[in-house]
Amino acid sequence: MNNVFKFDINRITFDENYHPSEGTRLTTNFANLARGESRKQNLSNALEMINNRFNALADWDNPQGNRFSVELEIVSVDMDINHPESGEKFPAIEILKTSIVDHKTNKRIEGLVGNNFSSYVRDYDFSVLLLDHNKGRSEFSVPDNFGNLHGKLFQSFIRSEAYKAQFEKPPVICLSVSDSKTYYRTDNQHPVLGFEYEPNEPSLTEQYFKKMGMEVRYFMPPNSVAPLAFYFFGDLLNDYSNLELIGTISTMETFQKIYRPEIYNANAAAGQHYKPNLKNSDHSLTQIVYDREERGQLAVKQARFTEESFIKPYGALLDKWASQYVL
Repeated sequence: MNNVFKFDINRITFDENYHPSEGTRLTTNFANLARGESRKQNLSNALEMINNRFNALADWDNPQGNRFSVELEIVSVDMDINHPESGEKFPAIEILKTSIVDHKTNKRIEGLVGNNFSSYVRDYDFSVLLLDHNKGRSEFSVPDNFGNLHGKLFQSFIRSEAYKAQFEKPPVICLSVSDSKTYYRTDNQHPVLGFEYEPNEPSLTEQYFKKMGMEVRYFMPPNSVAPLAFYFFGDLLNDYSNLELIGTISTMETFQKIYRPEIYNANAAAGQHYKPNLKNSDHSLTQIVYDREERGQLAVKQARFTEESFIKPYGALLDKWASQYVL
């Protein structure tokens, strides 16, 4: 049963000329920017923000603040199902790969894979399965085995020969903090990641990513205004170089400033105790056009697509595979 799925990896450049492919989740950060009349200006502005933030963090031997630039690739993962009734691939996962160009030495430095994380099955779990489970209930609860299938699919991908052939290190995924939790600053400070924060209790997202085999730590980088959630395998602080980490910070903090300006583009920085607030009016907007309401509507549509094209047709096979797959 461990050989039911085959993963195919495709990589395309994310730049000013990027157009989302048909299989791309349109709610994905980078895809949402590349739509509408402002698409080219959106992309140009976002890339400029990423490069400026990278140089601000990598300021050693960089007096003019323009030594580095970040190149991004969209890594799309299609899942080929070894099943008699399966005639097409399912667009399982999309992540980002960073590379750093050092213009002083004319060298290209490999960055991290992961960064952003998009998954149709995760859409289904949160926008269909979880919502349907709680309809008519007086108290919120989580279904049995919630996230088990997705977690095993993800770990199967990370362990696959397809992944190992293209990436030397495991992924690091960077997400926003939860507005339902309170975060407390610790005395631990990293030169690039900044001050570490700890939440008052685990979030549902933490529990979900734990089933993907990933741990989480929260850090607020220098001159940031809110901590970011870093999901990782192994040792976040010692397995990755400063430039690798800066590539992830500059990329994902830029996206968060665009999509959650109330938190990540706030005019006041998080203090010792921090409670994120998506209704915070004291924030600034970026010069990037973004329709958050449409993004929420598309998430539900994508979840239903997953239900109809993946969960229902292959439900028995998926249940059998998940029950027998050994982590």
